[in-house]
Amino acid sequence: MTDRANGNPGKGSWRVTVLGGGAWGTALALAMLRAGHKVRLFARDPETVAAIGRGQNPRYLPGIALAPGIEATSDIAAALSGADCVLAVTPAQSLRATLTVAKDHMPDGIPLVLCAKGIERDTGALLSAIVEEILPRNPVAALSGPSFATDVARGLPTAVVVAARDEALAADLAVRFSAENLRCYSSDDLIGVEIGGALKNVFAIAAGAVTGAGLGASAQAAMVTRGFVELRRIGAAFGARPETLMGLSGLGDLLLTCSSAQSRNFAYGLALGQGRALAGLPLAEGVPTAAIAARIAAERGIDAPIIAAVAAILDGAITIRQAVTALMTRPLKTETND
Repeated sequence: MTDRANGNPGKGSWRVTVLGGGAWGTALALAMLRAGHKVRLFARDPETVAAIGRGQNPRYLPGIALAPGIEATSDIAAALSGADCVLAVTPAQSLRATLTVAKDHMPDGIPLVLCAKGIERDTGALLSAIVEEILPRNPVAALSGPSFATDVARGLPTAVVVAARDEALAADLAVRFSAENLRCYSSDDLIGVEIGGALKNVFAIAAGAVTGAGLGASAQAAMVTRGFVELRRIGAAFGARPETLMGLSGLGDLLLTCSSAQSRNFAYGLALGQGRALAGLPLAEGVPTAAIAARIAAERGIDAPIIAAVAAILDGAITIRQAVTALMTRPLKTETND
C-alpha cells in the first residue's frame, strides 16, 4: 500500500476505489476526497460516469456540485488498478455479482469496506460472508451508521462506525476516513454492525407504513421501540454485542431512518401506507431483507412479530390494518427488552 503524506496528522493518502455510482457511492467518494485520498469511482452507467466527470450526478444527487478530483470510469479493471482500499457501495442483492466480476482485478491484501446494508435474499448470508467467500485474500470491513447521502455529499456533520474483526484494521480505517465533518468510530464487532444496518431498513419500512396509514405518532413510537427489541434478539442470535446495537450502527441508524422521508426505506413504507404505486420508487434494501430476516427468525425460533408482519405485508399476504390488529391482539405479557 502507498502511504503518501497529505498534510493531515496521523494519516496518509490512499488510492481509494468506490464501486457504485449512486447517491451513497458518490457521497462517499466526496468524503474520501475531503479525507485527502485519491478517488476512483466505478459505475456501470456511462451517463453517470460522464456526469461525474462534469462535476455532477443529477440522477442521484440533484443540485449538488461535486468537487473536482473523482476519476469516474465504467472499466472495473481500471478502477481497481493500484487501489489501496475499496469501498463496495453496490446494493446488497447485487454484491455477489459485482465481486465475482471484480475478483480477477482486485489487488491482494487490500481491505474491502462494505458500505451497503442487507442480508443476501437467496442464501441468508451476511455481506461479509460473501466477501470472505469470493475474496478470501482481502480483509473485510463495514462502514455504517446514521448517514444520509445528501448530508455526507454536502459535508454536513456526520458520525459513522467502521468495523472489522481485526481491531487494528478498523482503527486504521477510521482514522484514514475521518475528515472535518465526518467522524468515524471503530469497532471489532463486524457482525453487530452488519446486523444493525440490515435490520433497521425493515423497521424503517414499518415506520413509513405506520405514518402513511395515519396510525399516529404513538403507534410509530411503539413500533420503533419494539422493533429495536427484535433487532437485539436477532443480533444476539448472530453473536452481536449489545453495546454495538445500542450504538451508531444500530439504534442511531434506526432512529434516523425511521423518522425521515429522506430514507428510501421509510419513503417506500410511506407510499405503501398511503396506497400509492410503488413502481419507480428508489431501491429500498429493506424489501428483500424483510423476507429473509423473517425466515431466519422463524427458523431460529426468535420472536420477531414486526419483521414477520412487514414481510407478510410486502408479500401481499395481509394488509397494514390486519397487521396492526394482529400485533395489538397478541397475548399480553411483561415488557422485556431481550
